[in-house]
Amino acid sequence: MTVSASRKQPRTAPGTKTRATVAGVRLAPIVAIFLIALVIPFIFQIGPLRFSAYRVVLFLTILPFLAMWLMGRAGRVRMPDIALLLFCFWAALSFGVIHGAGTAIEAGGIIFIETMGAYLLGRLFVRTPDDLHRVVRLLFWILIALLPLAVIESITGRSIALELSRAVQSSYRIVTMEPRWGFRRAQSVFEHPILFGVFCSGFVALTYYVLGHGRSLIRRWLQTGAVIVATVTSLSSGPMTAMAAQVLLIGWDRVFKSVRQRWAVLGGLALAGFAVISLFSNRSPAQILISFVAFNPSTAWNRLRIWEHGSASVMNNPLFGIGRNDWERPMGMVSSVDMFWLLPAMRHGLLAGVLLQVVFFGIVLAVLFRKGLSARWADYRKGYLISLAGLFMAGWTVHYWNTVYVFFMFLLGCGSCFLTDARDADTATEPVTSAPVRRQGLALRRTPAVKRPAEPDTPAEAANTDAARPQPRYSRPRRPPDET
Repeated sequence: MTVSASRKQPRTAPGTKTRATVAGVRLAPIVAIFLIALVIPFIFQIGPLRFSAYRVVLFLTILPFLAMWLMGRAGRVRMPDIALLLFCFWAALSFGVIHGAGTAIEAGGIIFIETMGAYLLGRLFVRTPDDLHRVVRLLFWILIALLPLAVIESITGRSIALELSRAVQSSYRIVTMEPRWGFRRAQSVFEHPILFGVFCSGFVALTYYVLGHGRSLIRRWLQTGAVIVATVTSLSSGPMTAMAAQVLLIGWDRVFKSVRQRWAVLGGLALAGFAVISLFSNRSPAQILISFVAFNPSTAWNRLRIWEHGSASVMNNPLFGIGRNDWERPMGMVSSVDMFWLLPAMRHGLLAGVLLQVVFFGIVLAVLFRKGLSARWADYRKGYLISLAGLFMAGWTVHYWNTVYVFFMFLLGCGSCFLTDARDADTATEPVTSAPVRRQGLALRRTPAVKRPAEPDTPAEAANTDAARPQPRYSRPRRPPDET
């Protein structure tokens, strides 16, 4: 046995549980503050700018986040990082061209803070799938706290959460909407029922696969069911589309779990369906999808008209868009554009819409084709990708703004936790399964026995051996022997 005093630990393989994981390292405080700020409905007016709680957090941290990102604290720079920076730059430039420098600084600055601030928060502080687990756990408990109030609001028609917050501080106004199925559309502490629904639907699959990993099937579905109920109280087609898509994908995974290529089969079926619809239907796949997920024919018709006239607006103003100006549409059609993936291209030009798609698919494809993950981390990845798939579909039927916009950007940034290189993720943690025995801070490791040379058989061989053996070196010259 040899004693090694070195404290350098071996790098951990992806998915290997570490002592830090077992001990339950806490979520980064800034991430917890941000997630809690998302559900604080207070509004602070500072000059011409309106600040919500989450916007204050991002405003105070955007410069440190940028500095940390430039110093490599988030690992190497990736293609989605550059694409998102270009999107922010192009959005500000388009505002400057159409409305002038003042709007470019004010509106472009808010876009930059909310987009890059939330994205870099995920990139910098959600560095491993274990960090993602802590994020999902906090989100789940936030939702559990909001769920009783949402159910009461849906049944009684009173928004107790906003009534209480408005009694303390200026907060979001209570939205009055026509009931659906005899229930009020729960707004909770958000600006609109759509935002509350999208927020809840954003982590249905994450709850099932991340929080539910290693748990019983009953506990998995009880936790996921709570998220589903909260989503349903919003009674909004977009969030319920995201929720239904995730539940269906979870069901596909469960039913065909013995089929190794089940996701490739599903992708092939989807492509085949897309091709058949494109060839033989008088409507595009997007039109069929929009009409399928809408609550009623009038809602579906309105979404189709938004797509038709909104995409025409993009083609008529492909370079810088229309900015904050009104868009051309038929008389009697509302000005709201309930389509997240279309509105940026309308406002800032075609390039802005393309860049957002590049960011989304750049992250999704990189996470999808990541190799070498353990079974636990592969489950986390599955939940992450299914959640993003649901939000992608919902983005074609509703718009993401304010709270949900920054939440979506934060989730995109969290995807880098699956891409962290071993050299970027080196920490002081040690694999539980291969840790050396420690005695009072020293590592004890076994070393192979050293084979000793055989003893010489004759005096001549002994003399030759002594002559061949290297002589020791001395710091001082040796004193010659006295002559006799």
